[in-house]
Amino acid sequence: MMLKKHAIVAATLALAALSAQAHDMWFKPSSTVLSKSDWVTVDAAVSNDVFFFNHRPLGLENVKVTGPDGATVEMKNAHKGELRSVFDFKPEQPGTYRVTMLANGVMGGYKDANGQPKRVRGTAEDILKQIPADAKDVRITENVRRMETFVSVGKPSAIANTGKGLEMKPVTHPNDLVSSEEATFGFLLDGKPAANLEVELVADGIRYRDGVSAIKLRADSNGMVKVKFPRAGLFWLSADAQDDKTTVPQAKERRLGYVATLEVLP
Repeated sequence: MMLKKHAIVAATLALAALSAQAHDMWFKPSSTVLSKSDWVTVDAAVSNDVFFFNHRPLGLENVKVTGPDGATVEMKNAHKGELRSVFDFKPEQPGTYRVTMLANGVMGGYKDANGQPKRVRGTAEDILKQIPADAKDVRITENVRRMETFVSVGKPSAIANTGKGLEMKPVTHPNDLVSSEEATFGFLLDGKPAANLEVELVADGIRYRDGVSAIKLRADSNGMVKVKFPRAGLFWLSADAQDDKTTVPQAKERRLGYVATLEVLP
């Protein structure tokens, strides 16, 4: 029972971080393309600026590394510091490895008897218990979030989709990006093309330039976007969607998010 309680708390905290409007979450791998098996270190944080440690560490409870065959790869030396978390893993076999964080949960809001806005988080059952009978303007929202990055040893391998939530379906493989060539990415919502989805790309180095200089893209009717990266380096990709296709009966709205860290080579 205690383990289950800890798992619920961890998922709720991760979801709260993913839903934070003022901060961005990200993975920062030491390498994404390897010619042979070697160690990879991943930094993970929640920050005011992408790829810069200036807010708090990311909890690793819901982070998972999977190999080309879908098997779980052990994370080594996991550590949570004051401003970032870090862990290592060693991809042994050729192909593409996936570092993923999933956070699914429920958030609620209402106004109390005095008209003051209140927020509650947790499971749908917990939220309903926290909302008083005389509450007004009650809103319950389901949140489904995915964050990931990719590391390939030798030739990249195919990346499978789950058909659940908001996902990227690579046309150009995320470990085969070069600044001199146009890349194409597809996006799926519950396995179907995410038409007209807004996608944002932010390059590393925000601290050393005047503005964010985000690249704004919009998917076509087939959920496809094309981009020619302005330079080599790390890029943070983010997309959000919302609909009413909730799996929580009490929720009227579902919010979905997708975040990926991509490395573009010269």
